[in-house]
Amino acid sequence: MRRCAFAMVAVLVAAGPVSARAAAAEEAWVGPMKKVHARFKGEKGTFAHFGDSITVSMAFWASLSWDRKNMDADTQAAYDLVDAYMKKACWRDWKGAKFGNTGMMTIRWAHENSGTWLKDLNPEAALIMFGTNDLGQLEVGEYEAKTREVVRKCLAGGTVVILSTIPPKRGRDAKCKTFVEAVRRVAARLNVPLCDYYKAVMDRRPDDWDGRLDKFKDVPGGTYEVPTLISRDGTHPSNPKQWQGDYSKEGLRNNGFVLRNYVVLHAYADVIRKVLKP
Repeated sequence: MRRCAFAMVAVLVAAGPVSARAAAAEEAWVGPMKKVHARFKGEKGTFAHFGDSITVSMAFWASLSWDRKNMDADTQAAYDLVDAYMKKACWRDWKGAKFGNTGMMTIRWAHENSGTWLKDLNPEAALIMFGTNDLGQLEVGEYEAKTREVVRKCLAGGTVVILSTIPPKRGRDAKCKTFVEAVRRVAARLNVPLCDYYKAVMDRRPDDWDGRLDKFKDVPGGTYEVPTLISRDGTHPSNPKQWQGDYSKEGLRNNGFVLRNYVVLHAYADVIRKVLKP
């Protein structure tokens, strides 16, 4: 697996060889998360996803359980580890509002309801990604504060958090970057692993991630059938059929949901390997 680091927290995204400095920074979250996990009293292998429509979609995470090809050795090993460790229900069944993910929601929803989710689900680990809907409703100060409070609530109950940045959004580039930086700060200050989806997109398609660009206007198909990482609606990851379930370099450049699955898979596998397994 390839990784880079941000501040004192691992950024679990394929971006190049691991340097000594990056490897050292990556370890910064391991000790704190082991202490969090020592408080956990629930069922091992439970993995919750708290988020909006980009999370509730079956193209995210669930599709990994039935559609995957062209994985390199590191990615296949990550999948094998996750599949052996995680509860099978967490591939497909933990979808919907009662599991902490549904469309049109912001971090305010998580702030109001995460206590109930944690009580009902008591997940060993939780991925958190809100922010796309928040861009039109919240300022960065509120977004960062509420994200931090949701993370702290999870950690207090023994749930290990993987915090994710949002993907870019058309027409909101400047504000999106401030939200991305806010998530990175929260991850660094609370010593939780960071899954930097925004960086993964920008590393691969820095200039043409937007499926509504003129260069894609003659590509046939609907909203998600565009060969870049963000669909024609400018908001959701793309999901063109040609690259569905394709974890090759080309698949990771042309299917936004495949790329998200990839970065989360590696992030969760790393947490299992370094924190959750005895």
